[in-house]
Amino acid sequence: MRERAGPLLIATLVLLSGCTSSLGADGPSVDPGGEEPAWSGDEDNPYRQERLVVAIDRSANDSREYAPLVREALDYWEANSERYAGYPIEYELDPDATDPDVRVQFVNAVEQCGTETHAAGCAPVITEPGQFDPPVEVSVRTGFSDNSTVQVLEHELGHTLGLHHSDEPRKVMAASSALTTPPQKNATDRALPWQSETLSVYVDMSEIPADERDEARRQVDGALGYFGEEAGGTVPENVSFVRTDNESAADITVRATAESPCSTSSGSCGYLLGTDPDGDGAREWYTRLEITVTDLDTEAIGWHVGRWLGVGFGLEGEEYPEPLRESASYSERRSDWWE
Repeated sequence: MRERAGPLLIATLVLLSGCTSSLGADGPSVDPGGEEPAWSGDEDNPYRQERLVVAIDRSANDSREYAPLVREALDYWEANSERYAGYPIEYELDPDATDPDVRVQFVNAVEQCGTETHAAGCAPVITEPGQFDPPVEVSVRTGFSDNSTVQVLEHELGHTLGLHHSDEPRKVMAASSALTTPPQKNATDRALPWQSETLSVYVDMSEIPADERDEARRQVDGALGYFGEEAGGTVPENVSFVRTDNESAADITVRATAESPCSTSSGSCGYLLGTDPDGDGAREWYTRLEITVTDLDTEAIGWHVGRWLGVGFGLEGEEYPEPLRESASYSERRSDWWE
């Protein structure tokens, strides 16, 4: 019995900015005391300042240290703003500044940013002097790894420098990107590697000879019932299975086929999918298990289904309950082992 490697699905979150419209200002704003001194610096600089003070707002009320991550993103633009935004910029990071030019807020959710909802970050596009009304607010969602947090910060700060999603550098300003979370426990280390205790199951035995289908279904029911009753103490007691006629929505599919999708001509194979939100190359949660049996004795279908259900619950080697271990004999595999 051979497991096919299933794809690891990376959670992709959209990085979108709310783009402010131009206010039509041709120059710096005027204060009550008269016109501000003429700007002698780079005309492309809408801030009319060479250095911007950046503060940090912990709206998410967590204890994570964000200052080094913000500093890394600021360093990137200090080194690259002249090349991509057309003017140099310097930043002074003062997390507790009370009158900053830019304020970075770390929030639990960015509910809306322009026309987008549930974005990873949000910031206005500053292109004209009249748009600069300090502080410029930059919002960043919490819950990402350090690298992904810096990635979102660089993207949103790019907007505050006047860059849009179509601008260079594309690796920073692309409208969407794959983001990862901080390290999480792998699925194989979880008592329940699924995010729900109730798993939906789709069963298709239509390619089994008609006079054997009832037995084939009984075999599948036996395997599911065994795991629904803790599988000899190897799975949590609150796991349950419900049947569904909607194959695409099923957590688990069990199918009999005349030709194997695996490399073997007979036997069984499984296709396990899951998510890898922390990007470590291992699944943190399982999302679908597809079990296929081909050219098997009908009495052995339950055992093969049980073996693959074990894979779906992270069992390996001697972790399997005794009836489902590789050492099970020919006759044991064809018995009502689940009783």
